[in-house]
Amino acid sequence: MRLAAVSCVSDDASVFASTPKWGQSPSRISIRSVTLIEPISAASAVAGKRILVLGGNGFIGCHLTAALVRAGARVRVMGRSCTPGVDGGVEYVKGDIAGQIAFDEVLDGIDQVYHLVSSTIPGTSNANPVLDVQTNLVGSLRLLDAMVTAQVRGLVFLSSGGTVYGNPEELPVREDHVLRPISSYGVVKGAIENYMRLYSMLHGFDISVLRLSNPYGLGKTLIGTQGVIPTIFSKVINGDVIEIWGDGHAVRDYIHMDDAVRAMLAVAGLRGFNLFNVGSGVGHSLRDVIDHVSRVTGLEPTIKFGPARPFDVRAIYLDVSKIQSVAQWKPEISLEQGCAMYWEGMDRR
Repeated sequence: MRLAAVSCVSDDASVFASTPKWGQSPSRISIRSVTLIEPISAASAVAGKRILVLGGNGFIGCHLTAALVRAGARVRVMGRSCTPGVDGGVEYVKGDIAGQIAFDEVLDGIDQVYHLVSSTIPGTSNANPVLDVQTNLVGSLRLLDAMVTAQVRGLVFLSSGGTVYGNPEELPVREDHVLRPISSYGVVKGAIENYMRLYSMLHGFDISVLRLSNPYGLGKTLIGTQGVIPTIFSKVINGDVIEIWGDGHAVRDYIHMDDAVRAMLAVAGLRGFNLFNVGSGVGHSLRDVIDHVSRVTGLEPTIKFGPARPFDVRAIYLDVSKIQSVAQWKPEISLEQGCAMYWEGMDRR
């Protein structure tokens, strides 16, 4: 049996013909294969606000955009594609943070920005650190400068809880742990964080940096994806070999997309500079994940082990007590529950 890829793009073909105008009241909101927990927390912080989502057509962006619209925000999405990922009062603008995008135009009329964009992934960033800096770091600085000019003060930035710390000295990892990233991806994420702290101090920005763990959920393409859980589901169901770098005991923190979106909304109204870990707070090995997938599907996996890679962190999971205390957010979906939800919601026809 072969799986159809799961996509964030709306099933309604009419949405491709006409993009809703900025500020238009949505008659309906649809996003394929995405289910959001009700009620949406902290909705009042974004209700009526004009929000720019950079990378709003990606996996995380599709989920966040749908949640923002449902919470009453007016949303503009900038992405590499103008194809709408959410149907319902969203303006789509084609642009790339690494390119010569006119940020002053994109920021026109905006109250708050969600920066979800990265042009690299941990596994490939070390091959060209110069490109990583030129695209992600310089692009983020251009955004910050444009925000100063446009007098846009609010920003939420998705950093990486899995890469900025490197191999931690203690678990779970707190936000004040020293940063020793072992990939250019993590180095650049940390540098962007520091510049955002600086701009918050110099210009009075309200910035929340979220060091997100490994997100998963419906809406992510199953083939050719970075995500561990969608890849394992795909390979188990299709009878393909799961190739593991190392012995399978590498530990990660996996957060369901519904929980991640709630965290992104929960910090929207915070003042000053804030930095939070966002994860489940629980570590799971790759073998744990495979066992969960095997259990919910009833299928036996085929596993092939290879040598460990130098840029892979051995074990990491996050202490999320700070965001629980400050923003009254906590994860609600366990890995076992999340895998069951993923399996139940998949298009297996």
